[in-house]
Formats: sequence, C-alpha cells, structure tokens
Amino acid sequence: MDSAVEVNALALNVAIPEHLRWEDERRGEVFQLQSITVRLLPDGSLAAKAYGRPVAGGRGAYVSFAVQRSPEIDALIGDAAHAAAARWAANTGL
Repeated sequence: MDSAVEVNALALNVAIPEHLRWEDERRGEVFQLQSITVRLLPDGSLAAKAYGRPVAGGRGAYVSFAVQRSPEIDALIGDAAHAAAARWAANTGL
C-alpha cells in the first residue's frame, strides 16, 4: 500500500426501508427521510446525515437532517457498511 496516498473519506448511501422512515420539519415544511449518507472519516469515525423530500410533494429540495438514532437505524447503517465493504473487496481488481 502506498503511504503517499491520502484518502480523505469513504461514503455510502443507504435507502431507509419504509417501516423505518420518519418525518422531520425544516422552515415550516415537513420532510420524510428516505436515505442516509454515511461517511467514514480519516480518523475512523462516522458521520451520517439523513435526506428526504417534502411530504406535500412538489419540487422541494432534497434536504439533510440529523440521523434519528435507534437500534434499528444503527443496525441499518452497520449492515450497509458491511455490504459496501463486501462489494468493495469483490471489485479490488479494477
């Protein structure tokens, strides 16, 4: 491995299953959270943001929110990380 290569972060995006989705409000508009983006930072810590669309529909922006913590959401993030690692390992011959 080349120690001169500096990886700043790794990221994955995981869909939130329908039964785990939640709603949050920003500037008077209610959003349904539909996906989580997880970043593995250089220090080994994780940063996660949930993203969603306005419940009322329309062309509202895809807005980020803090991830709602629960054992189910934590397990979803862990399972997604393991699945991403397996896919990455399977494609190391690029």
